[in-house]
Formats: sequence, C-alpha cells, structure tokens
Amino acid sequence: MKRFWVVVLVLGLIAAFSTTVFAVDLKFSGEYYTVGMYLDKTSLREGAVDEGSSTAFYYQRLRVRTDFVVAPGLTLITRFDAMERAWGASRSEVGKGITPATDSAGTVAENENIAWDWAYVEYKSPIGMCSVGYMNDGSTGTIFGNSYSPKPRIKYSYTISPVTINLAYTKEKEKSTLSGLAGYADADNDKYGIEGVFNWKNGKAGLNVNYYNYREKRPATDSYQRTYFLLTPYVIAKIGPVALQAELNYLTGDQKYESPSTKHDVDLQGISGWVDATADFKMFYVGGSIAYVSGDDDGTADKNEGYSVTGGRDWNPCLIMWNYGRTNWAGALTGYDATAQDTNMTNGWLLQIRGGIRPVDKLDIMASVTYAKADKPNTVLDRNYGYEADLTATYKITNNLSYMLGMGYLFTGGYYKGAGAANSIDDDFLVINKLTLTF
Repeated sequence: MKRFWVVVLVLGLIAAFSTTVFAVDLKFSGEYYTVGMYLDKTSLREGAVDEGSSTAFYYQRLRVRTDFVVAPGLTLITRFDAMERAWGASRSEVGKGITPATDSAGTVAENENIAWDWAYVEYKSPIGMCSVGYMNDGSTGTIFGNSYSPKPRIKYSYTISPVTINLAYTKEKEKSTLSGLAGYADADNDKYGIEGVFNWKNGKAGLNVNYYNYREKRPATDSYQRTYFLLTPYVIAKIGPVALQAELNYLTGDQKYESPSTKHDVDLQGISGWVDATADFKMFYVGGSIAYVSGDDDGTADKNEGYSVTGGRDWNPCLIMWNYGRTNWAGALTGYDATAQDTNMTNGWLLQIRGGIRPVDKLDIMASVTYAKADKPNTVLDRNYGYEADLTATYKITNNLSYMLGMGYLFTGGYYKGAGAANSIDDDFLVINKLTLTF
C-alpha cells in the first residue's frame, strides 16, 4: 500500500511540475483577531484550597494564506499563523519540546512568533483534482465533530454532477525515519478515507468512511496495533426558511496486543451525533440543537464505548462549556475527582435552544440556553453538567471588520462534585469581546 501511494505521489508531482512556468500570480487572504476575556473563576470548586480566582487578559492571532498560481489549474498553497500569544505574557521557551500545538504543524513557541501550517500543491486536471502536501485534515460534513489540524496528505477529488468522490491518504505519524531504532519500519500511523457526496440545489448529503491503522506502539512492552473504521453519514439542506444539519459518527474496531503480552484485546466503539435546525425570518431567527457523544463504561474493561469520538474543537456550542478558545487560553475548569469542563464535548447529551434579532443590517444579537448531562456516570453521583445561558452581540463595522461582545453564565451541575455528595461547587461566568479583521 505504501509503495502504491509513493508511485501516485511521484506521478502527480511529475505531471504538476512538467508545466512550463511563465509567471506567478499571487492571491492573499487571511484573518486577524484580538480578544479580551474575563473569566470569574478558573475552578468550579467552592471553598477548596485550590479554588480558582478570576482571570482577565487579551490574546491575538494573525493568519495569512498565500496562493501561488503557477499556471491555470496549478497552484501552490501556503498558510502561516503569527503572533498567536497573550498580550504581555511571558514567551514560551524556544525549542522546548517537539510536540506540535493542538491545531498547528508548529509548536506553541513557534506559533507565538510564526508557524507554517500549509504547503501543498493543488492540480486541477480533466480527470480530477489532486492535492499533495501539508493541508488541513479533520473535517467531514457539518462542523460537528470537526477538529481541524494540518497533516501531510494526498487527496484526489472527481465530480460527475451531481456526485463527487473524494479519496484521501493521511500520514498521522511517521517513525520509519528515526535512525538507530530497530523495528520501527512498521510502526507508523496511517489513515485512508473515501467519501461520496450527492449535491442538489439547496443541500447535499454524503458518507465518509475512514480506516485508521495505528501501529505507533510497536515495538514496545505490551505493544499493540489499533485499527478501526469511522463511518460518517451527514446531510445539510435548506427547506424554505429552515436550515437543517445532521451528522452521525459510528466507530468500530479493536486494539490487539501482540505476543508475548498477557493483556486482553479491547473492542473499540463510539457513537456521536448532532441535529441542528435554524429558521431564519430575516429580522428574527430561532433554532435549536441536540447532540450526543457516547461515554466509556468503566465496568467493561474489554470495551471502550467512547473511544475517539467527540464534539470536535471547531464546534463551540457555548461560551464556557466545550469552548476550545476558552479552554486553550484559560485552561480547563476543574471539579472534583478528575472531573473538568474541557475542550471537546465528550460523554454527554446536549440540548440547546437559541434565538436572535437583527434590528439593523449590521447588528446581530443572539441568546441561547443550553442543558447538558453525562452519558455514563461512572464514579460521579450526579450526571448533570449544568445549564448555560449565553448572550452575544456582533456588529459589522465594515465589510471586513466586526466586533463581538458576549456574556456567558454557567449554572454548574452536580457532575463536578465527583463522588462526594458534600463537595461544594460554584457557578461561573465569562465576558468576552472580539475584534475580527478579514481580508
């Protein structure tokens, strides 16, 4: 399989670069934002030694994409993030650690200065479009479950209206290039994907199937191979004034230990789903969402019923609960017994209703109320994550510049008491304002 993809890559590069270069057209696009955040508490514990205090700070990021149009249909696409840092905060030590940032091909220290995330060739030919290099991975269908991050990939897409077929190979981790480490040639992580999309005037429906072959734990004590399929059917449609979205993620596979390990194999399972509807009546709109992510049952050691599936970093249903930006900059909100309000939605049900008004063309005011509870209680006594009320107002200053002011209040649920009924928890609230420039 690896030899096949190497041959495909070589042929694609030969076809792409055999075109004579007469001139290069440059196209720039990007985004700059700066955010001010006030969080009333950094812990959900009340009266404890480690009860969190309030925190307030500013942070920013510049993102620039550059398309080098070499010839009609042939483009080199790059993107970098720069100055992604909290204002006035101490810089991360340069070179400390080699693990990339969660949503970047660079480290946290590099993103505080400049980190290149994309560099890939896109070639549009009569027999389809091929992309090769570092590009975004981690999105399918709706925004639910998406966690964008740059990965080295080979993608191919072909459209026969109204159907589009997408093929993709993603190198999740490479260990064969490590010198002096015997046995690592077959210890890589690879992902193979195929997607079919049916398009019509007011919507689309698709099915994406990914196969994951993870062997990074070989060779090692109690080494294992983890393989699984992730099936994702989805639909996005508009019926009159109502915009509908729905997605289901079903994961199945196993984790097999290799001899001489005495550990038992583990069945990998996971289900997540989302249904969202918004009715837009121009000046007013109303909508709602229901989401589910299966949790792991601690009582089944031979099964992991909540493996890998989450609500995703890109889907931020609230200002506090499961909001990537808040968690990334202010940290997880800890409770008792390892409970915490963290980045991605896991192990839970979520129900949200929302409504908005546009009193003038440039102003959008939206309010939402969200309730969430855990799917599996495990060691906690109360499954309720709590209620959250959010209010945001976004004003479009110009076509490229907007300002958002938001307030969120979390009525903290008993889930964060952990296994102790007498543990005391507290509510939390957040105020945020954001200035965004797009170009």
